[in-house]
Amino acid sequence: MQNLARYWATGYDWRKAEAKLNALPQFVTTIDGVDIHFIHVRSKNPNALPLIINHGWPGSVLEQIKLIGPLTDPVAYGGKAEDAFDVVIPSMPGYGFSGKPTTTGWGPEHMARAWAELMHRLGYRHYVAQGGDWGAFVVDQMGLQAPPGLLGIHTNMPATVPADVDRALQIGAPAPAGLSAEEKRAYEQLAHTFNVVNYARIMGSRPQTLYGIADSPVGLAAWLLDHNDADAQPAAAVASALDRTKSKAGELTRDEILDNITLYWLTNTGVSASRLYWEYKGGFFNAKGVKIPVAVSVFPGEQYQAPRSWTEKAYPNLIYYHQAEKGGHFAAWEQPTIFAQELRAAFRPLR
Repeated sequence: MQNLARYWATGYDWRKAEAKLNALPQFVTTIDGVDIHFIHVRSKNPNALPLIINHGWPGSVLEQIKLIGPLTDPVAYGGKAEDAFDVVIPSMPGYGFSGKPTTTGWGPEHMARAWAELMHRLGYRHYVAQGGDWGAFVVDQMGLQAPPGLLGIHTNMPATVPADVDRALQIGAPAPAGLSAEEKRAYEQLAHTFNVVNYARIMGSRPQTLYGIADSPVGLAAWLLDHNDADAQPAAAVASALDRTKSKAGELTRDEILDNITLYWLTNTGVSASRLYWEYKGGFFNAKGVKIPVAVSVFPGEQYQAPRSWTEKAYPNLIYYHQAEKGGHFAAWEQPTIFAQELRAAFRPLR
């Protein structure tokens, strides 16, 4: 942290990140009393499929901006014209340049309704939605609500865990009998995850006692970074970037990590972003009962690799399932080329 803070104070240049953001068309609209900031880039292809993409915590719209080119102009990135998307990337309430709710109730369920309203305001009669991390919760809720015009969703953190497995995980019991080798591996990964998410429990119970991260930039940086667990995901890619000064394909850099942290600092959203954990009262990886078309990409560095067997039961209208070769919890940020390819393939059946 001392090394990072020293570089942040003396060598880092926020203006570069600012220029990247300012090069994109950004807007603000008010939904249910809260200002919603969003990036909106239309493809030149008149038949482009509208897509709303949801970030998570401790992320921001900076996670997804590398996707904009490959999705809106696929030909320029080795794809086909018919795979073009119009892209909408909102900042969640309490995050980034969106407003901070002053009343309770802005959980994933409310955000799902807000994103449907946003796409309606933009004039889209049909669209698809994508999410990872908290964004995965939002798109699952969109799938449950099934608003008019929503053709399907894509998730890279699917909620597939069967009820008996979820019960065992909640009480720390052994895995239920009869699991396949792939399912046992997923159970072990989830059991490990539940043992290392105390930061989420703190935010879920007393988020507003974290005011220290609103007062200290180094405190905020430490809170947003300290999720590395013996070089396991979700934060291994983030932690390994702390000393990386030059970008390589599929690798984050120190500046990219600081771009995201600086956005939290400048907008004073460390505490307001944490409240989402308090708002949500449902389960995390348990199957939710989504019936609309669903596409799933499983990344090798995710918190768990959702088995196809669980995925098919959790999402009975599964239109796509693929295990990507690289990438982790921050897959869109780490592996934008692979992620864009996943989205093209995932939504092709819905065009």
